[in-house]
Amino acid sequence: MPSHHKHLTNDPATLVIDSLKGLCLLNPHVRVDERYKVLYKRSPSKDQVSLISGGGSGHEPAHAGFVGDGMLSAAVCGNIFASPNAAQIRRAIELVGNPKGTLIVVKNYTGDALNFGLASEQYKASGGKGDVRVLIVGDDVAVGRTQGGIVGRRGLAGTILVYKIAAALSRSGASLDDVEAAAKQVAENIGTIGVGLEHCHVPGTEEAESHLGVDEIELGMGIHNEPGTQRLKPLPKLSKLVDQMLTMLTSTTDKERSFVRFRNDGTDEVVLMVNNLGAVSELEMGAIAGEAVSWLNNHNFKTRRVLVGTYMTSLNMPGFSLTLHLLPRPNSTDGLSASKLLELLDEPTEAPGWKWHARSEPSFAEEVDASTESETKLSTGSSVSLRAEDPKVFIEAIKRAANDVIAAEPEITRQDQIAGDGDAGLTLKAGAEGVLKALSDGRISGEDVISAVMTLAEVVDERMGGTSGALYSIFLSALAKGLKDAAESSSAADLAVWAKTSASALNTLQKYTRARPPSRTLIDPLTAFVDALPNGLLGAVDAAKRAAEETKKLSAKAGRAAYVNQEDLAKANVPDPGAFGVAVIVAGLAGVEGPKA
Repeated sequence: MPSHHKHLTNDPATLVIDSLKGLCLLNPHVRVDERYKVLYKRSPSKDQVSLISGGGSGHEPAHAGFVGDGMLSAAVCGNIFASPNAAQIRRAIELVGNPKGTLIVVKNYTGDALNFGLASEQYKASGGKGDVRVLIVGDDVAVGRTQGGIVGRRGLAGTILVYKIAAALSRSGASLDDVEAAAKQVAENIGTIGVGLEHCHVPGTEEAESHLGVDEIELGMGIHNEPGTQRLKPLPKLSKLVDQMLTMLTSTTDKERSFVRFRNDGTDEVVLMVNNLGAVSELEMGAIAGEAVSWLNNHNFKTRRVLVGTYMTSLNMPGFSLTLHLLPRPNSTDGLSASKLLELLDEPTEAPGWKWHARSEPSFAEEVDASTESETKLSTGSSVSLRAEDPKVFIEAIKRAANDVIAAEPEITRQDQIAGDGDAGLTLKAGAEGVLKALSDGRISGEDVISAVMTLAEVVDERMGGTSGALYSIFLSALAKGLKDAAESSSAADLAVWAKTSASALNTLQKYTRARPPSRTLIDPLTAFVDALPNGLLGAVDAAKRAAEETKKLSAKAGRAAYVNQEDLAKANVPDPGAFGVAVIVAGLAGVEGPKA
């Protein structure tokens, strides 16, 4: 089956902003901040909790299509399949945040979790108005508990149900506590699984070979072109395919995938969402919805609502996903009742991406009559300063590390083409080039390491983006906070100060990632380095290099590599590219030989 490689664009590089500008022309109630790629309500209410979502572009109408009265206050748009950076997200909070509070609802992907978490913490630390909370939604059931490891379930189309209900409750004037509680209640009771006849194609990239044969379909598809969990051949009939998908969703015996507490005893009441992943015809969507509703009815589920349409896509992927939201039982006293949740789901909205649905249950009683048819920057200033022990050596170490990263880019890229999505080397190189530019501009000085580290945090966040950019920026931001505290009792940053503040920074970083050694991530060598630093820099560098080398032997427990075939990864015998990059950096700081490929 040929890849759908043709696209209608002026320039792939401007496609995201061109799309957002088009939405503004269609919807007079929204505006776009072109620099930060934020679509937001023109007149957000100051008496309602604000709802923000976002992530990489390519999933439209999610999330920009759901900005409007009764749904999102703002959506933050990254490049295609890439998380927006923290500066973009902070801008969204500034545009729509208010004293009533802000709830951010995002899909469970590492980059989104880190960058939205980082922006939230930065906004609160800067004294912004109102509390900001982040809810990370994981509704995928395809990747089992063992394979998913510590990264958990991927966020898919069920995320939209979470913020639709939360936003409707917010419009009634509910508090941030109540809105967050309702969102969590929905998030804990949804499951989604997707299938695809083929992978999608990203505008601006080369034409790809077909991933699947003409008689194959892939089950367990994500929304970022990652492979599914299994291939079905020959292509099954729709009824059999839907049966397999809904059986996986509602199983109570599969220890790997029984995420939602179904009983399968005739008492389960559900909301069904049938979502077009991008290129399934309306003709087929109707047939899919009919099969799904019939299956639920035949298996004694009470289907209270059916939503069918294009909610969250993977560009032009020919596939669909099924989502079930298990409603509370009549005697439940935890959270909102089923009737209240349905009332909130049925609330009208001006968001153009929200599809019409019948505010009633599907009926099987009658035969169908065939005759009727602004610029945001982190403050690097501080009332206190802390000098490096030797300011010149401090600057030389940073410059050396940045140059070493640039030199290592081809090797890191090679590793990531095997173990990830191929962008790790270029991402680190972009960050290193940004650091060298900041050095050249005089923005980094050894006379004030607090300001210097804050500048590094800002540079890597802006230049790198994605998962690694957020990880580095969170660590560096927390490191700067630790150095600021240390300045109260120290006049210069010696080894003891760096060791103590690095340990504190690592502890802060661990709030935003569940990766712990051994995880085959950059956390492995970073933790080894920080743990060994009190005993000397050179020993800490050796520990980091050993930890990076050890990742060759590990199964991935976090990051995109957690979703790839672990046997193939082991045979490739490459280290985690992020871990290798950390080893390159710390070796450069110390002025010693870096890790061996």
